Amino acid sequence: MDSADIVNKEIRLTKPQYAFVTSKAKNPAYIAGFGAGKTFALIIKAIVQKANHPNEKLWTAFYFPTFDLCRVVGIPRFTEQLILLGVPHTTNKTLFFVESPYFGRTYFRSMDRPDSIIGYEVAFSFVDELDRLKHEKAAEVWGLIVSRNRQKIPGGGLNTISVASTPEGFRFCYSMWGKNPKPGYELIKASTYSNSHNLQPDYIDSLKAIYASNILAAYLDGEFVNLKSGSVYPEFDRKLNHSIETIQPSESLHVGMDFNVTKMCAIIFVLRCGDPHAVDELTGIYDTPTMIQSLKRRFPGHKIMIYPDASGGARKTTNASQSDLSLLKLSGFSVCVNSRNPFVRDRILSSNGMICNSLGIRRFRLNPDKCPQLLESLEQQSYKNGEPDKTGGLDHAADAFGYFINYKFPIMSRGGTTMRMTGI
Repeated sequence: MDSADIVNKEIRLTKPQYAFVTSKAKNPAYIAGFGAGKTFALIIKAIVQKANHPNEKLWTAFYFPTFDLCRVVGIPRFTEQLILLGVPHTTNKTLFFVESPYFGRTYFRSMDRPDSIIGYEVAFSFVDELDRLKHEKAAEVWGLIVSRNRQKIPGGGLNTISVASTPEGFRFCYSMWGKNPKPGYELIKASTYSNSHNLQPDYIDSLKAIYASNILAAYLDGEFVNLKSGSVYPEFDRKLNHSIETIQPSESLHVGMDFNVTKMCAIIFVLRCGDPHAVDELTGIYDTPTMIQSLKRRFPGHKIMIYPDASGGARKTTNASQSDLSLLKLSGFSVCVNSRNPFVRDRILSSNGMICNSLGIRRFRLNPDKCPQLLESLEQQSYKNGEPDKTGGLDHAADAFGYFINYKFPIMSRGGTTMRMTGI
């Protein structure tokens, strides 16, 4: 088998995917909504570029937001396509690279670990979800990727960097590809609809049901829109999200919790027909032991499930040797927490989708008499420098609220779609 044979194998692509894969630009970007096949297009472009240089050991690199995504998304999906195309290869899971006798080596690196982007040279680079990084971090990583992208190509070919990302407001991708792009920077946009034939029939309706209406332009249509200015929770309405529910004897309580020394906060929820109602709050608590005592004193006879800030596994609001999460578990509470906090943007999207989705459905409700601090936070917290403002003290209740909502009602996975390939 010669690697050039792969060029003759048929791979089914959408029109925008085809435009991206066949682009001759030095730095093309595929900016698209959820489910538009971004990672798939990026992988196919990498394989095609390698195949267009038969038997030349030109190395490549893939960049993902985290090493976890390299491990569970990048490497498996890349090797899956190599298998479908009949390309022999080996995988080094320790050093995060895939090697082929026809294509050479492909590195997988994390963008949240810039120190890992050293010590190698590649001819082509492929960057997935670059806009998940803050603008300053993305600019730093982009410079490091450019510095690695220098392996000499026989015949004087271009060292290219290809990007696929969901737009996250006016961040790095907008500044490089959307606003006065430099020569060689080509923008290819795609909506979720472009790939609808490869999605479940209810996928797009599911997006509409989850996300607030002002978000869909970005996450369904792939448009650069303002996600940063104004209110953090623009659809919250104290009348439309009103609840008269109170805690009933012996029922289970769900407690979102934010750790801050002298400013700990807990928001207490109950479920009614599967929907969350905020029915009480504990604010301005000094430390975790005090919070534990307060919860036990105020809610005796209730099963209590805590949904805390994941950083509490390492942080301590006291000088004791045990972490905040350990103290909660030792106190007999059920602690529901992932290994790491969600992206702030994902937590806010989950919250806004429950407050009011694009279909006008409001699943989250709040008892204003019992939760005055949360009411104030949801009504008044705004963005500052592109992030939720933490200088006014409105973040503690909102964060506690968001930790529970994101864990119990997470936004839809951003995972890739199942693609049909013919003629392999």
